[in-house]
Amino acid sequence: MQAVTILCVGKLKEDYWRQAAAEYQKRLGAFCRLSVVQIEEERLPQNPSAAQIAAGLEAEGRRILSRIPAGSLVAALCIEGRQADSKELSQMLADTALTGKGGVVFVIGGSFGLSDPVKRRADQRLSMSRMTFPHQLARVMLLEQIYRGYQILNGGKYHK
Repeated sequence: MQAVTILCVGKLKEDYWRQAAAEYQKRLGAFCRLSVVQIEEERLPQNPSAAQIAAGLEAEGRRILSRIPAGSLVAALCIEGRQADSKELSQMLADTALTGKGGVVFVIGGSFGLSDPVKRRADQRLSMSRMTFPHQLARVMLLEQIYRGYQILNGGKYHK
């Protein structure tokens, strides 16, 4: 069973996000060994300067990089990444399993994104959309897309 890790900055604060994420995490148990690792969000002032944001991203980035399992394919979710449809994501999951990688790690940054070192470490950069979404919603969307990807790979009826 493939290992899938979601490294994400911050916690799901609202109950409705936690419930949605929990539902997809439960469903994914049939297809992969999923772990969601929450990285502590760097606390910044109300109106941070560019230097404060950069320092915060670097601190979060160090924490993210320290939690990436060795031998994993790393996909960073960032605005400049390439957009993939659901079938392409399912193929990425399948291809990763065939290459003997230790698993797949998806990285979701906080409200200011990801540090450059994290983006450089990534094997792939993915974008969910050209639109901007809250990182809490991005986590639920990613879980849903991973679930959809496994449904596609297994011929399930969920994907239409």
